[in-house]
Amino acid sequence: MLRKSGLSGALTAALTVFAAPAHAEWALNMTRGVTTLSGEIYSLHMTIMWWCVAIGVFVFGWMIVSLVRFRKSQGAVPDTKMVHSTMAEIIWTIVPVVILIVMAVPAARTLIKLEDASNTQLTIRVTAYQWKWQYEYLDSGVTIFSSLSRDSDAARQLDSGIDPATIPNYLLSVDNPLVLPVGKKVRLLLTSQDVIHAWWVPALAVKKDAIPGFINELWFQIQPDKAGIYRGQCAELCGRDHGFMPIVVDARSPADFAAWIAQHKTPTPN
Repeated sequence: MLRKSGLSGALTAALTVFAAPAHAEWALNMTRGVTTLSGEIYSLHMTIMWWCVAIGVFVFGWMIVSLVRFRKSQGAVPDTKMVHSTMAEIIWTIVPVVILIVMAVPAARTLIKLEDASNTQLTIRVTAYQWKWQYEYLDSGVTIFSSLSRDSDAARQLDSGIDPATIPNYLLSVDNPLVLPVGKKVRLLLTSQDVIHAWWVPALAVKKDAIPGFINELWFQIQPDKAGIYRGQCAELCGRDHGFMPIVVDARSPADFAAWIAQHKTPTPN
């Protein structure tokens, strides 16, 4: 009886798992992203991956051939006299070192580029609060606050009676997105007003901490043909409502961005 009950419970649990709706796309590889940096990171990732595949094929292929060809049933006799080979040690030391150097050069080049925020065309100061973001466009004086959208905030309340599945982009939508131009090098200056937060948008291939009393910087350049909406979240445990601190980037053409800035600028008093 207990055995039948256990099997029935396991079958029910399995069916429940497979019947549950998927909330994220299932994939085996990292995505390319929409910025110049994300494209370079993806290319570096693929290059290193294929190097590792080639090394794995060579090592395991040699191992399998050795096991099959020199097995006891084929009359192979182990060599009990050879206990050391200077040449073999030189080869298996030099070859990995050369491989690591070949891998390190493009990796170092990409890492250096990640930190090179020079010649930016737009600078925005990002200040994190519990639990919202403030964006200050330093070149134009425009300031906006970005918080969880009202529909998501209402649905997340206990006993709200609202089905979260009916809310578009539940917990990933905001009232005021960060509007950016495509094709422009953008620098973000990150800080925090209270605790440590982290600004993270996967499609932009950027994530950096916002620390009270300290300014971090990051940069990215969205490709000209990648206008659209990109979503992220605070990636640092920052308190009770950490899970309700989304980030939305609205990437627009330079002309649309200029129009948006003009619309939100505070009129200069005469």
